[in-house]
Amino acid sequence: MGLTARIRTRDGWAVSHAVVTVADMRGAQVLRAEADAEGAVRDTTPLEAGAYTVIVTAVGYAPAASSVIVTASGRAEAGTVTLARQGGTELPPPGPWTVDPVHSSVAAVAQHLGISSVHGRFTEFSGSIEIAPDDVTKSRVEAVIRAASVDTGNGMRDGHLKSPDFLDVERFPEITYRSTGLTAAGSDRWTVHGELGMHGVVRPVDLDLAYLGTGPDPWGGTRAAFRATTELHREDFAMNYNQVLQAGIAAIGTTLKVELDIQAVQGESLPAV
Repeated sequence: MGLTARIRTRDGWAVSHAVVTVADMRGAQVLRAEADAEGAVRDTTPLEAGAYTVIVTAVGYAPAASSVIVTASGRAEAGTVTLARQGGTELPPPGPWTVDPVHSSVAAVAQHLGISSVHGRFTEFSGSIEIAPDDVTKSRVEAVIRAASVDTGNGMRDGHLKSPDFLDVERFPEITYRSTGLTAAGSDRWTVHGELGMHGVVRPVDLDLAYLGTGPDPWGGTRAAFRATTELHREDFAMNYNQVLQAGIAAIGTTLKVELDIQAVQGESLPAV
């Protein structure tokens, strides 16, 4: 007898802070129960036979309502109730996530000679993500990149990028990013507001973020995938070096297109594999 239900997100994650209300056909509340840590509702209060409305609410999610029929057994089985993020946007389950650098990439593209592009990446970096449980806009991101790990596939060019003309890795060994806020920008898309520290300069930088979903990995963990992009201007970070060719074309463009492909593992640390 009583009410049973399972509350889940669209990705199948438990919504542990959901509240389930059962109302009769006159709209009067006859039962109220909270989901446990697994998103399950098991209430033993017997219900009279008849038709009822089950309403599920949770902070940060759009309410969901459905009808159930209670038989003579006094039991109402609502089954699995799926909640959508408020506004249609999704993020992974709350709690800490750790960026896996082995399965992530931090890349940048600059224009070269006005006709082609130079692609580079950083090979050493770390990061953490904290998804806030109630107000997802309070979630946080932090990342540290080792500046000397820049790699464009050309040793001479990489050496120049590490020099005082550009990153000056001896004086400024780390590139840092710390988020200051998060706003929804559409279904499954977000704008991350933050501050980027590079070459001794700290500037506000927004990331256009797409959440690509979650799933299990071969090592028994759970992973979330993201893709983020932004544009940077070298002069904003006091990197003003440039070589102008005879035709008046800059050898290296002043705008960098940054592309981040991130896998994060649920938890405060990476698994030992």
